[in-house]
Amino acid sequence: MGKIDIKGDIVSDDVGSFYEWFGMSSTYPKLVQQAIDNDQDEEITLNIASNGGDVFAASEIYTMLKASGKRIVVNVQGLAASAASVISMAGNVVRMSPTSQMMIHKASVDPGHSNADDLEHQSAVLNSIDESIALAYEMKTGLKQSELLDLMAKETWLNAKTAVDKGFADEIMFFENNEEDIMVTNATHQLPSKSAIAKFKNMIATPKTNTLREQKLAILLEK
Repeated sequence: MGKIDIKGDIVSDDVGSFYEWFGMSSTYPKLVQQAIDNDQDEEITLNIASNGGDVFAASEIYTMLKASGKRIVVNVQGLAASAASVISMAGNVVRMSPTSQMMIHKASVDPGHSNADDLEHQSAVLNSIDESIALAYEMKTGLKQSELLDLMAKETWLNAKTAVDKGFADEIMFFENNEEDIMVTNATHQLPSKSAIAKFKNMIATPKTNTLREQKLAILLEK
């Protein structure tokens, strides 16, 4: 199984070379494409911990992963924010660490010395970019684009459980559903555990050589 790390800022190829020169962490399309081309397995694990970055670089990486024909398993290890959350949508399976977060928001630019006409044009461009980002979310979650755009406008932070509930992720890493072993209570004192009850039933069905008092004591200690 191949592995690709999406860590640090997500940048263009040229900016990625600049980051490498100064020993700064980054992810850029050329690096990801090389990893895909060099991988001989049918499945790639994508480990994500990034604050995001260049939306077009993220789009390029997302497209590379979707077009690879490989099964993509995404592990959100820390934060998958902004452009990094878009890349995570390329996963056939998206898994989130129980301590991780995903953040989605609308695209932005530095207006600089723009005049009114420039700002109006930039607004139209940003709206188009937001719709394209929302489409990637929509394909993964099944949520309506209007709802997704509203979540993006509010800069929505999703913990692992919320991300799974809303369809941005498929499962929580390390989580085992031991529902049968969970007892939900509303009492002022501790109730016997299900394992203790099960041992009590076994004691009745198959009496041991220990005294009844010793057997009861052993069960109470299991609580």
